[in-house]
Amino acid sequence: MALEKSVEGVEMATADTADSKIKQFKSITVEKPIPYTFDLGNLLALDTNPLSPLPSEAVLSSTARDGAQSLINQLLTTCPITSSSAGVFLHLPTPTTSIPREKRLPPEKQKTKWELFAAKKGIKPKTKEERKKMVFDEEKGDWVPKWGYKGKNKDGEGDWLVEIDEKKEKAEREGRNVRGEGRRERVERLRRNERKMRANEARGRPKAS
Repeated sequence: MALEKSVEGVEMATADTADSKIKQFKSITVEKPIPYTFDLGNLLALDTNPLSPLPSEAVLSSTARDGAQSLINQLLTTCPITSSSAGVFLHLPTPTTSIPREKRLPPEKQKTKWELFAAKKGIKPKTKEERKKMVFDEEKGDWVPKWGYKGKNKDGEGDWLVEIDEKKEKAEREGRNVRGEGRRERVERLRRNERKMRANEARGRPKAS
């Protein structure tokens, strides 16, 4: 009999301890006179209920706890939850509150010399079709690459018969092959374009204040 009473006493003491621990935790249900508004995309819960002019730490802690609990409740009851081999995911909606920028806006990029010229002359950017790598060769009656191996930009370099310009021939240095003139002109054009591109980039960089 004494053993039975001892066991009952231990069970009651354990139950009282569990009840006291449970009472330490607040309910997950939060009720406020003015309901919360949420921006779940930014994980934001907005509480417009007024506080006393000088709230205590306990009041601030309790208010913060209620806001966090309400936000968690809203997330778990309104946002879709999916599971995969990588884990469990909760999908947030699109944010509705505009957040201020952390850093100032970058300076507006200055237009290059070509962009200014194109705007002045009304030259429009090339379309997607025009930017394709292939171009139709009327002489061959087929599509060929614009550049590179057998590219359209190398027309005339492989001709078996080359027309010679007397003025250019006199100006040529001795020992240079006339057949290589087309390639030399193409390489020089590329170099000129690269120099212009670097100059445009340097001109478009913001000047140090």
